[in-house]
Amino acid sequence: MFKNINLLVTFECAARHKSYSRAAQELCISQAAVSQQMRQLENLLNTSLFVRKGKQMLLSQSGKTLFEHAQHGLTILNSGVNQLREERIEGELTITSTQAFIALWLMPRLQSFTELYPDIQINVSSSASFVDLKQHHIDLAIRFGANVEQHTPSNFNCDYFGESGVYPICSSQLAHQLTSQSPEALLNQKLVTLETPGPYDWPTWFQSAGVLGVNDYKQWTKVNSTDIALSAVCSGHGVTLAVPYLCQHQLDSGELSIPFDLPHPNTVKRYFVYDPTSPRVARLRVFTDWLKSEMAA
Repeated sequence: MFKNINLLVTFECAARHKSYSRAAQELCISQAAVSQQMRQLENLLNTSLFVRKGKQMLLSQSGKTLFEHAQHGLTILNSGVNQLREERIEGELTITSTQAFIALWLMPRLQSFTELYPDIQINVSSSASFVDLKQHHIDLAIRFGANVEQHTPSNFNCDYFGESGVYPICSSQLAHQLTSQSPEALLNQKLVTLETPGPYDWPTWFQSAGVLGVNDYKQWTKVNSTDIALSAVCSGHGVTLAVPYLCQHQLDSGELSIPFDLPHPNTVKRYFVYDPTSPRVARLRVFTDWLKSEMAA
């Protein structure tokens, strides 16, 4: 029987990150300690587990075999341990998502969750990137896009919970001016776009709408978050692309409008990303169930 499970824990972490330094950060030990433990494990097994390629530590064939079984075994152990220490519903829950979703959708509704579950303390942080949840002590990430699953570590759950279309959105005053025109008229307006729009870009929308000439367009306003883009168009500054649920209140009140009912060909998929062995799983379930019901309302 293998006597030093700590070596397997360090191995699983290094293999998952493909990096001794990132494993050291997660485990709160030095990179030298990770390297020493991996040499010790290789000596015990009499086989090479890693192959260095640039800054990455890639798995050898033996390493791939061990990683598969180590991850499976450690997941079972974690599940058993966490059943013994599973926390009550009451307590903290730390959540991360995009700045726009937190500012425009979550925070205006958070009080309704607090009224239902006053003993759950929600801590919120924003991040546009796929942060390491364990390293940053985050219980739940609410993520959006087409590549969330491929950025999710294999030992985390990535639960799909719907998707939404992306539409051009502007002030109702500007939309009134555009209603009798074709989508090509948007090329005469300021277009607000994210600095990194990903798959939800204006050129793809124009192509889908059959509009030519976007390559010659020069009136971009670039921002780094959708909440900033929506703030701009609320004040009458041009048109942006966004999912309607981020500004549903302004759409319902007539402050904002969708000038052309032509969705972007790429929809925004929504996911919950979390550790299924978390001792806070009951708390997670309560929050995610609430959020899904709010989005369906």
